[in-house]
Amino acid sequence: MCLSYARRFATCIALVAGSVQAAPAAEILIGDAKSQPESLTIAPGGVLIVGSASSPFVYKVRPGSSTAEKFIDASEEGPGTFFFGMLADASSNTLWTCQLTPVPGTTPMKRHTALRGFDLSTGTQKTRWNLPGEDSVCNDFSVGPDKALYITDTINGKIFRLPAGASTAELYLEHRTLMGVDGITFLNGTLYVNNVFFNKLYRIPVDAAGKPGTPVDIWMDQPVKGPDGMRAANGKLIIAENGSGKISVITVNGEKASVTVIHEGLKTPTGVEPAGDTLWIAERGAGKAVSLPMPK
Repeated sequence: MCLSYARRFATCIALVAGSVQAAPAAEILIGDAKSQPESLTIAPGGVLIVGSASSPFVYKVRPGSSTAEKFIDASEEGPGTFFFGMLADASSNTLWTCQLTPVPGTTPMKRHTALRGFDLSTGTQKTRWNLPGEDSVCNDFSVGPDKALYITDTINGKIFRLPAGASTAELYLEHRTLMGVDGITFLNGTLYVNNVFFNKLYRIPVDAAGKPGTPVDIWMDQPVKGPDGMRAANGKLIIAENGSGKISVITVNGEKASVTVIHEGLKTPTGVEPAGDTLWIAERGAGKAVSLPMPK
């Protein structure tokens, strides 16, 4: 997600919404406009889960509910703790989260980050893996065809891989072009990542032995500004552009791609989540989760 780190706010998030599965355009209004929802995901049963980039909490709102429930409380992790990526993995009943905690007394600020997996039903922690190094940014993740979890570390230009059932991730790929790597997803079995620093989209090639190679720059027919959260749906990529306030659909054809803007005028959109006939957007700058009909 985007790297304009927020100050911590003590105000709890309150969500007001109807069913998250409804196709017509809607929004979930967050009581504290500065709560900055960074990422969101849909759990089984249509439960919307929202992380906050300005508080140590993850919230959920059930279909038809008008109030949010505090689902994950990381306040004991240290002052300034907050969350980036959110991903509900129904196959393993796991909510994957990226947790960031500032290191006290560091200038410029450093952050220790952790991949944490919680039971989707109870919120009980199942897995924790701390990213290596004195400073890291666990940002987003995607489950691959091999059922492993692929994780981006934005400031260190790395992708990690956590095999299914494992408790420790391994370095999958490190490359200079990945400095700024943010959104990550699989499209038709192929891994794609974007770069929020340099406004790029890359395909990660894999050889016959399964070893990743040099990221392939995908030429896009129009600029994207601040590509952030990214998911795949209907054979295309959907990207939140945090720098332009747009949501774009990207159609990839080999090493070229066409960009179609489907929504604009948002305040710092940082996450997207396809859910059936609905597309959910984390509008961080406005403190909202917004839904649109899913583009065909």
